[in-house]
Amino acid sequence: MRTLMNVLWFIFGGWISGSLWLLAGVVLAITIVGLPWTPAAFRMAGFSYFPFGKIAVERDYGEVSLLLNILWLIFAGWWLALHHIVLAVALAVTIIGLPFAWQHVKLAGLALAPVGRDVIEV
Repeated sequence: MRTLMNVLWFIFGGWISGSLWLLAGVVLAITIVGLPWTPAAFRMAGFSYFPFGKIAVERDYGEVSLLLNILWLIFAGWWLALHHIVLAVALAVTIIGLPFAWQHVKLAGLALAPVGRDVIEV
């Protein structure tokens, strides 16, 4: 079931979400200043491409992660979160779209603070 949901997710819009995360990671990698955020963006891109059967867990509670997340929120996180919320609202209109809407809500929360998170299989 997880594989089917991931395939449907990817076909019907997951590739857009994952590509936006990849774009954010590439733009950050091009700038020397953005390198600390690049691994988090690429990790969340993989999660955004195929989210079913995975969860994001807190891995680092340090002050550096907090500072990086604050800067991320200001410069990149809000537009990624907005993208996920808009898609969640559109998908929640239909009953069949509810599982996909819930994944977008989870991804919106991660878009606000991805640094210090790790994605694991459940």
